[in-house]
Parts: sequence; C-alpha cells; structure tokens
Amino acid sequence: MLTLLVAICLISFLLIKNSPIDPIQAYIGADMLKVGPEQREKIAEYWGLNEPVMVQFLNWGSALLQGDLGNSMTYRRPVADIIGERFLNSLVLMLTAWILSGMIGFIMGVVSAMKKDTWIDRMIKWYCYTLASTPTFWMGLLMLIVFAVWLGWFPIGLGVPAGVLAEDVTIADRIEHLVLPAITLSIIGVANVALHTRQKLIDVLSSDYVLFARARGERGFTLFWRHGLRNVALPAITLQFAAFSELFGGAVLAEQVFSYPGLGQATVEAGLRGDVPLLLGLVIFSTFFVFAGNLIADLIYYIVDPRTRESRML
Repeated sequence: MLTLLVAICLISFLLIKNSPIDPIQAYIGADMLKVGPEQREKIAEYWGLNEPVMVQFLNWGSALLQGDLGNSMTYRRPVADIIGERFLNSLVLMLTAWILSGMIGFIMGVVSAMKKDTWIDRMIKWYCYTLASTPTFWMGLLMLIVFAVWLGWFPIGLGVPAGVLAEDVTIADRIEHLVLPAITLSIIGVANVALHTRQKLIDVLSSDYVLFARARGERGFTLFWRHGLRNVALPAITLQFAAFSELFGGAVLAEQVFSYPGLGQATVEAGLRGDVPLLLGLVIFSTFFVFAGNLIADLIYYIVDPRTRESRML
C-alpha cells in the first residue's frame, strides 16, 4: 500500500507539472492582464512554484508526513476540509449506486442463468454487453436530456435546488437531485456482476449434486435457494467490493455531467486549474478508498470461504 501510494503521488505530481496548464494563470483568473511579472513571482514564491519539481514534491511529502495536505489554490482552503465536505456527497451517491448495481446485477445474473438460452437470457446478455462499452458521461447526458429536459421529472443537475438557502434544503430535495446520477452509475455497474453471476450459476447448475437434486424433483426457485445461492452470492459480493475503482472513476464523470458537488467534480476542477495540493490530496484519498474495497473483498472471502484458510495453513 505504501509503495503504491508513493508511486501514484509521484506520477500524478509529474503529470500535473508537465501539463500545459499554468497554475499561476489559473489562480489569477480573469485578472491576468492586471498582474505584472513581480506579482507573478510573489505568487509563485508563496505557493512554492518557483522551486525545482523534485524539491516541490519533497516539500509536499514532508508536510504530508506531518498530517498537512496543504491548502487548495482553487478554493483557498485546507485540502482536508474540502475533501471532508465533498466526500459526504460522493459517499451518498456512490453507496446508493453501489447497492443498486449489486442487487440489480445479481438478480439479472440469476434470472439469465435460470433462463439460459431463452429470449430473456439473450436480452440480459445484450443489455450487459452494451452497457459494458457505454461511457458514463454519455449515459449521464442521455439521462439528463430524457428525464430532466424532455420529461421534466427531475432537476437539471446540482446537488440541491439553486437559489435555496442551506438551512431550507430538505432531504427530499437532496434525494431528488441524487436520483439521476445514482441511476446512471447503477445501470452501468450491473454488467460485471450480472455476467459473472450468470456464468457461475450455470456452472453450479450443471454440477453433479444439482443434477441429483433435479432428479429428486427440485425445480425453479427452490433449487436455486438450496443449492445455488450460497455458491454465487460470495463471488458476486467479492466482485462488487473489488469494483470500487470503477465506481469512483464513474462517479468522477457522473458528477461532472450533473454538476454534483462531490469529489469527482473537485478532481476535475483541480486538474483543469493545476491545483497540485488538492489533486494530490484527492489522489491519496481515492487510493485509500479503492484499496479499502479490495481489502474488504479479500477479508470477506477469507472469512466465508474456509478453503482460503486451509491453503494458508498448508
């Protein structure tokens, strides 16, 4: 984890420094013509941008070891405070999409396997293969056009109603703004779980003990409940936890399309403005987030499946 974190931070830092974006110009904004060379030098000195690249990285790393993520050049606030605020919004979005995609994908995979080689199976496979190659931003734009612009069922973007004070925003308002981005992430995230569950259940249904159960007269849901659920639920859960990286990446695009105030939108803004402290802070946080998902998946498999413990003892 430590070596991965150092490598990701270093690569991200070098990519930002070699990008065509001028962080000083992005920092000044529209007042660029009013700022002279001396003022630019003072700004660069204040943010440490006038030092060599590796010196800047080492200075940032030493501050990080002391628990300081630095201040954002875009928001003029501590990076830790921005991540803390934005993470709550992103957590609600990603958790909702994660639960929906897992449940829907698992149900679709089970139905597809139980109805193998029927029109239902073909439709589900076509749906999954299509979604697996569908960009998140394109699906988000399509959902926005159809359900927000044409039908007017949901608001056009943002996390809360525009022009409403924070104390006047209700839970219903937040849910209404959450629906479209959550559904966008959900319907794209079902493909992996559905296809994996389908194949796993097909293998289980073709096994000897299931054939014996069929000979005893077990059919349909009873057969799946007694012999299929335990064998396909664990791989599906493990795969869902391991998909945290895809979920976070999709959330970045979805939040940008819907102008949802989460970590994804902050990541895009930090990249476009050359905000090194904020972007590196988000990189560290997202790395921990993905690593936690993979670790939870491994722990679940280790706890539930005794074969993994036996192999380590041997």
